[in-house]
Amino acid sequence: MNRVRLLVALSFSASALVAQQPASNAPITYPNTRKVDTVANYFGTRIADPYRWMENIESPEVAQWVKEQNAITMPFLDALPGRDTFKARLTALYNYPRVSVPGFEGGRWFYSRNTGLQRQSVWYSRSSLNDAEQVVLDPNQLSPDGSVALSDFQPSPDGKTYAYGQSEGGSDWVTYYVRDIATRRNTADTVRWTKFGGLSWTKDGEGFFYSRYPEPPKGQDIRFKLEHQALYYHRLGTPQTRDVKVYSRPDNPTWYVFGSIDESGRYLFVNLSKGTDRNELYLADLGDPQKPNVSAPIRPVFTGHDANYFTLGVANGKLYVQTDKNAPNRKIIAAPISNGTAGAWTTIVAEGAMPIEGASLIAGKLAILSLKDVASVVKIHSLDGKFEREAKMPGLGSASGLVGRFDRPEMFYSFSSPTMPSTVFRYDEARDSSIAFEPPRLTFDPKQFTVEQVFYTSKDGTRVPMFIAHHKDMRKDGTNPTLLYAYGGFSITSRPTFSTGVIAWMEQGGVYALANIRGGAEYGERWHEAGMFEKKQNVFDDFIAAGEYLIREKYTSARNLAIRGGSNGGLLVGAVMTQRPDLFAVAVPQVGVMDMLRYDLFSAGAGWATEYGSAKDPKAFQYLRKYSPLQNIKPGVCYPATLVTTADHDDRVVPSHSFKFAATMQQAQATAPNCRNPVLIRVEAQGSHGYRPLDRTIAEAADYWAFTARFTGMTVKSPRVAQ
Repeated sequence: MNRVRLLVALSFSASALVAQQPASNAPITYPNTRKVDTVANYFGTRIADPYRWMENIESPEVAQWVKEQNAITMPFLDALPGRDTFKARLTALYNYPRVSVPGFEGGRWFYSRNTGLQRQSVWYSRSSLNDAEQVVLDPNQLSPDGSVALSDFQPSPDGKTYAYGQSEGGSDWVTYYVRDIATRRNTADTVRWTKFGGLSWTKDGEGFFYSRYPEPPKGQDIRFKLEHQALYYHRLGTPQTRDVKVYSRPDNPTWYVFGSIDESGRYLFVNLSKGTDRNELYLADLGDPQKPNVSAPIRPVFTGHDANYFTLGVANGKLYVQTDKNAPNRKIIAAPISNGTAGAWTTIVAEGAMPIEGASLIAGKLAILSLKDVASVVKIHSLDGKFEREAKMPGLGSASGLVGRFDRPEMFYSFSSPTMPSTVFRYDEARDSSIAFEPPRLTFDPKQFTVEQVFYTSKDGTRVPMFIAHHKDMRKDGTNPTLLYAYGGFSITSRPTFSTGVIAWMEQGGVYALANIRGGAEYGERWHEAGMFEKKQNVFDDFIAAGEYLIREKYTSARNLAIRGGSNGGLLVGAVMTQRPDLFAVAVPQVGVMDMLRYDLFSAGAGWATEYGSAKDPKAFQYLRKYSPLQNIKPGVCYPATLVTTADHDDRVVPSHSFKFAATMQQAQATAPNCRNPVLIRVEAQGSHGYRPLDRTIAEAADYWAFTARFTGMTVKSPRVAQ
């Protein structure tokens, strides 16, 4: 495939831009990125787009630009004081055994484990939780360098086979294979061009439902605009060309189409979505689970895209659904189903003051995960909604999962906090206690750190929570190197979870702050909606106010404050650093959405229009233009020391966003009087939007932590002193 490669050779012009390197005061020579005279007309407003050519990410010219940028960035990062110290400490911190939440299928338990420094976790199975385990799939054997990622693992209900998905460079494109558990050999079954859909087996183990797209043009699979996703059924032993198309919406080509089967194997749920927000729900009665009718009629349950509808499953003849219909904090509803049709809906658990983050039908009960000021609370209800008890959490932190089956007694969840690695717990209802399942062995001393939750006031008076973690001996004297992180979008809650990088940062005397800004789901759908469309500026105001709070309360100062965020959080960093460059010393936008006027033209971008709006709409164009990071870079302004990160296989937020942003920033920074802050871009080869094999995850983290340390004034201590 003709993708961005770092080794393609092509000559560039000899002229260059010059900026100062603070570490040695020697100039950095950036490549002279070619400009074109492209100008776009948006409803009478002309917007120059001089780096439009960089959207052709498969071209040799773009590949050469990436090569030359990395040739500047990598030696710079390698030479940073403390870079090797961070890498060594991160490696040591990662070197502990950890397991995933176990799941029961086909008469066996399945879970993954990493012994410490394995590039990818290995999948195991047991006949019972106390029996000996056996290796089922080692994804480290898929490629010698870890560049092929294991993206999915789904054992069949009959216990004979499993399907696994793999992707090149961790791309969102997934190819599925089927392997026989007894022989450990792959069958001939291969399913290609799946993305954003997953896989769901029929109860008989003879096949599965999956979502796929038409094959993209050769060489354009990264930036190709996604359209015409459809739900298919694959029967084992047959080629993909004979798969049955179960459901599609050619009248709405950009809609997502997902399918999943309930625990009993009788019901197929089909979800349709215009984007990342709100969906329609359809239902098919497959009949006998051991002889399912995969062509059963699909009937509507909820249409109109008026809310989010998440199916929990079917129990005692009732379909249970989590929804935010007329309930911004979400509620649980249920209806009897017969012959594939749902009856009258009743509220089982009403909307409360605490937003529901997730729910599951487990062990004959209804388990609900809620949030209280972003901390996790788990409550157990009967099927009719009667509250029975609150499951005690191991501490103040973040729970996820609530994994189990309705027909079995076990309930598992994962719990973590900034000072506690992700640990799997099994909830014992009889004892009302949680028991750790193979707890991790700590590689640091958590007693030396403290985590506090504070509340600050944003620009419009909104009260916003923030978690601040630091060494117990930290002094609030306004000089502490501080990293402020947030996400702020897509109804995703930023929870106080564990990070080895944060531990290494705090060991060096750094402060870490997590701001729970609007756009997420920390306080339900209202919190989310307050950061969507024309209200997106609220998200940036909240983040700016978080930085101002940290300075005002003397945790840090502007010369010691860094910001970092990824994806939508990369957009956040890009927008805030262009609006308030005076407030921050360092900015690290990672895989960010930087061109808000063209994001919806590539890959999955059209699906984000339900969150951002599109520049094709004149009203949306006006507010998108005001904050779009790329279009708001101004020549002559001294921006923070900037490290842009992306990857050549990122087919979610295509890397051209970061390419254009970095090129524009380098041009502008070079014209700022007496500005000595570098603007660098780090492009990961054979990496994607979120995937890196562990060794490269550590290397990249060492780079951005060392960069942050250098330009926030941190003196990195030796590993012996840091421990």
